[in-house]
Amino acid sequence: MANYYNNNEHLQFHLEHPMMKKIVELKENNFSDKHEFDYAPIDFEDTMDNYNKVLEIIGEISGEIMANNAEEVDRTGATLVDNHVVYAKGTQENIDAIIQAKLFGMSLPRKYGGLNFSMVPYVMAAEIVSRADAGFANIWGLQDCAETINDFGSQELKDKYLPLFNEGATAAMDLTEPDAGSDLQAVQLKAHYDQEKGKWFLNGVKRFITNGDADISLVLARTESGKDARGLSLFIYNKADDKMIVRRIENKLGIKGSPTCELVFKNAPAEIVGDPKFGLIKYVMSLMNSARLGVGAQAVGLAEAAYGEAIKYAKEREQFGKPIIKFPAIFEMLSNMRAKTDAIRSMLYETARFVDMYKIYDNISKTRKLSSEERKEMKSYQRLSDLYTPLLKLFASEYSNEIAYDSLQIHGGTGYMKDFPIERIFRDARITNIYEGTSQLQVVAAIRGIGNKSYLKMIKEYENIEVAPELEYLKKILVKLTRHFANISITVYNEDDNEYVDFHARRLVEIAGYLIIGYLLLLDANRDIKYKKSADIFIKYGRANITKNISYINNFSLRDISDFKM
Repeated sequence: MANYYNNNEHLQFHLEHPMMKKIVELKENNFSDKHEFDYAPIDFEDTMDNYNKVLEIIGEISGEIMANNAEEVDRTGATLVDNHVVYAKGTQENIDAIIQAKLFGMSLPRKYGGLNFSMVPYVMAAEIVSRADAGFANIWGLQDCAETINDFGSQELKDKYLPLFNEGATAAMDLTEPDAGSDLQAVQLKAHYDQEKGKWFLNGVKRFITNGDADISLVLARTESGKDARGLSLFIYNKADDKMIVRRIENKLGIKGSPTCELVFKNAPAEIVGDPKFGLIKYVMSLMNSARLGVGAQAVGLAEAAYGEAIKYAKEREQFGKPIIKFPAIFEMLSNMRAKTDAIRSMLYETARFVDMYKIYDNISKTRKLSSEERKEMKSYQRLSDLYTPLLKLFASEYSNEIAYDSLQIHGGTGYMKDFPIERIFRDARITNIYEGTSQLQVVAAIRGIGNKSYLKMIKEYENIEVAPELEYLKKILVKLTRHFANISITVYNEDDNEYVDFHARRLVEIAGYLIIGYLLLLDANRDIKYKKSADIFIKYGRANITKNISYINNFSLRDISDFKM
């Protein structure tokens, strides 16, 4: 039997990170739930045992059900019947298995039927599901909407909607429109309040909505005239009201099990989340950060799937009298794929730990006043979460595509046929660097961390950590590259031209990413020497790319930008 948790030793390694003890103790509030819920843990060890058992269940469902359904779901996809979505047979089987295991809403508090899981095992579950079927991972991951309701909804909304998730309610975030993709402040779907009925009503169209016909939808709508973010609010639409129709399901390149819909709202009753006018600038931005973390997990799961297919095929396929894995060109590709997968997984769980700490302190602050030290720590982790999320989304999605590309290449002509899963994985990976903010938009979000030297500060903190003597040579490479990073950043910003900074933004952000991820792999190797190979490969790979980026910047003047203008 295939279990996608038990057969991936890297997951257990990251679950056992030293920081997890503090995360668990804060999350469980001194394990106070043990007096009210018989399934609540009694101490740290019991909590970790719970995490492992649940992840084993998810691993089994993913390996035995989702993975086996993935090809059929990719062939058939969802269908539109009477203006509503009908899932593919395999997708419905996946949902039924998750409902039976009571795993929807696993991160929610126990009083709403959740498991009160911290962000790390929740993200780990998303990675496991993504490895089995990246399309279904979107349906799974949209339970993030429950977190948004829990964080910002009134008590009445929480009591009404949150218990539904554990019962199997699906979710969607209805944000984009035909003329409002990445530019969400251009949203024009209208929400108006009917004084006589005492209700909000929605009217308009949404497009490219993942799992658009969900049971519970978070809808971004305009409550004030104009075209800026200040006029937007967030609403809950309940499918049971039956005032929204699906105009069509998009015919996509990949992730076909996840229906992407065009929706039409016509006098659809809705309930407002939080305060008016904060829909985009507060609530959706929080939701988007969670979604980007989810795409990071999806990308890592896809990378693991692609690598697994490649190494399996390379061991079985013989040419010129020996398995192709014996050829240098192939084992070099496989080594690079392994290193990149380990790299983005390390970045994923470092980011998840930062998000965990920030969100836990934020939730505690709603029940008691934080100490000055706790508040300082919360703000620090919030900054780190904002700093690492775009970097994670950029590197994980780009590497997911590269690893899928190389895996298909190793399969040769057979990989281009529908006889092997890699053809589907290759198509599924392509969306990861597009949705929830393209790679270009992640650079826009991350470049602030270059200008204010936040990335450099974090790199310096990693630099202060002692490593084993056998790893010192790798640390010396990173220390030297950090000096080059600091110098080239000064060179770019000394031009005092925003357009020049924007032009080189991706190169600067990538340099920061190579250094941070290099240090994370180095620290992984410091905990377990089995990661030394990946650390060695990635750090040297990063050095080559950093050198290339610096050379390009040094040989490119401000006046050269005009050559690229249309």
